Amino acid sequence: MIDNPRSPRVRAVHKLAKRSARRESGMFLVEGPQAVREVLAFHPEIVGELYLTPAALERHGRLVATAAERSLQVETVSEAVIEAMADTVTPQGVVAVCRQPEVGLDAVLRPGARLVAILDEVRDPGNAGTIIRAADAAGADGVVVTRSSVDVFNPKVVRSTTGSLFHLPVAQGVDREEAIAAARAAGLQVLAADVSGVDLPELDDRMARPTAWLFGNEARGLDDATLGLVEHVVKVPIYGHAESMNLATAASVCLYQTAFAQRIAARRGEGS
Repeated sequence: MIDNPRSPRVRAVHKLAKRSARRESGMFLVEGPQAVREVLAFHPEIVGELYLTPAALERHGRLVATAAERSLQVETVSEAVIEAMADTVTPQGVVAVCRQPEVGLDAVLRPGARLVAILDEVRDPGNAGTIIRAADAAGADGVVVTRSSVDVFNPKVVRSTTGSLFHLPVAQGVDREEAIAAARAAGLQVLAADVSGVDLPELDDRMARPTAWLFGNEARGLDDATLGLVEHVVKVPIYGHAESMNLATAASVCLYQTAFAQRIAARRGEGS
């Protein structure tokens, strides 16, 4: 058992909470049993190290069995060590160190792609992670994160995705103009979500088309130059008395509106 929270190995794991350490090592943290189960199920090849406390070993037998099936060794660590490794204040006894997968635009905008989210200057980890999760839930083909956005391997982003980061391709570090041009070249219309746009229901007739949604910074939105690059600018109307809508909530509405329309159109096509 590893029981020294100040050992070089434990410190190296803890440093992965910092972007500089992730960039230098090419590794990142996955915390909690749910997220670790998902990475073991969908991308076990990127898992390098797996640490569990004795209590977690007893509680999560299926996870341990899955790791063994994948020929991954589980290291037992003390509660003090898991606390020193983790980014969360109250860790759940399970931490994995994983290799950052290299995902290019071509993996997201692959032939037949119909729904994609592009995050531009999205800085809040919770928002970024929630949008990735919503894109996964809506059946999107992938997510593109521009280089001016938060690092998707930030521990807070990883936690906010609750495993969705491992379900669909997420390309990051992409130039905004390149992402928009690539989406259009792949046959997708590009719609920008911004408070300056028309109400979302006004574009109902376009929602079934292959679509890339562009979401901007939480505070500033998208600038005029960027809005000039897209086909339509759309806003989610507020019918009640709320002053505004959280970016991740608005993004979820936009993604699902397109997913609904595309599936209705597909069913009608099958029936004709």
